[in-house]
Amino acid sequence: MSQKQKKSVIALAMVICLFFLWAISNNLLSSVVKKMMTLFSIDQARAEFVETSYWFAYFLFPIPIAMFMKRYSYKAGIVLGLLIAATGGLLFLPVTRIHSFPLYLCAFFVVAIGMCFLETAANPYVTELGDPATAPRRLNLAQAFNGLGAFIAAMFLSKVLLGTESTASAQSEIHTFRMTYAIFALVLIVIAIVFIFTKLPRIQAEDDDSDSKSLISFKVLRRSHLRNGVIAQFFYNGGQTAVNSLFLVYCINYVGMSNSQATTFFGFYMLFFLLGRWIGTTLMVKFRPENMLVVYGIANVLLCIAVCVIGGKVAVFAMMGISFFMSIMYPTQFSLAIADLKGDTKSGSAFLVMAIVGNSILPILTAYVQKSMSNPNIAYFIPMICFAVCAWYGWKGHKVID
Repeated sequence: MSQKQKKSVIALAMVICLFFLWAISNNLLSSVVKKMMTLFSIDQARAEFVETSYWFAYFLFPIPIAMFMKRYSYKAGIVLGLLIAATGGLLFLPVTRIHSFPLYLCAFFVVAIGMCFLETAANPYVTELGDPATAPRRLNLAQAFNGLGAFIAAMFLSKVLLGTESTASAQSEIHTFRMTYAIFALVLIVIAIVFIFTKLPRIQAEDDDSDSKSLISFKVLRRSHLRNGVIAQFFYNGGQTAVNSLFLVYCINYVGMSNSQATTFFGFYMLFFLLGRWIGTTLMVKFRPENMLVVYGIANVLLCIAVCVIGGKVAVFAMMGISFFMSIMYPTQFSLAIADLKGDTKSGSAFLVMAIVGNSILPILTAYVQKSMSNPNIAYFIPMICFAVCAWYGWKGHKVID
């Protein structure tokens, strides 16, 4: 292995750690939604504003972040993102003492800004850290560690946050919440220090950036495969978060599980997601990523129909299947969408990350429908539509034609 290849492997390993970290942050939100319902005695639809406040940062900040990274570097964006997210985590120290729901939302918003930096930087960096032909497989490999973080958040940390029905007091629950995010903030600070003292290799896109005077390129949206990718990512993210964030609520409120049972099922739900990432990455050695996207999208459409029609505990197992088939969608769509963008890669990445705003809109809509309908299962027609759009992108929308 050459010196250059060794540096690329080390860089890939370090950036993969970021996928793990933001998975922890993102996938704790489902437990936080349920916890806010308890701590503030609010309904499901209002508690979903946790998701809205978090993911709305992904709509506001990707363009400024892309401009920052184009002016400086991917590494600078990663370090700043880690420190901002750590600041958000530390904000929970005063916020949990004041105990105001709007202030909780503000703290989550700050954490999300930091995580937005990481996603805007890490996804394109991984795709360009090697052969372009294997970019989808490489990004799915990195995202597999995102799945590992999601599993740990669901199976273990969700139990810490939610506790059990016999938890002693609201004060002890708030203390647990406070310390969880304080420890997470300290971990982010340590990782930031490691990145500061590590030299990451420059990639071709950063060299291309040096020839461009513009910090952000809106003309990149003229590329139809990117434009379609932004649309597909909007629907995928909204559909994924709708299913994720309502899973615990569905298990507890509609199936009758205890907190402990529900978090265990949620752990298995995320385990299926992790397995899907690893298996999908392996299958991409033999099958084209876009074809797999079509098959996985159609599978999830059928599983959403099963949730709508059957419901109950069968629906819980169907959701685990949805989790498995969701696994490759985000990284596959991302890598297909930024193909052939060259010097506009950071700009394309920014617009794709902005599409995560679907997480702010579609989950709260799904929660409202679930709360309003006599049959709560009907709400899962919304994620069904989302996965149909993903299947379309794999079939036709990803093609580079201009």
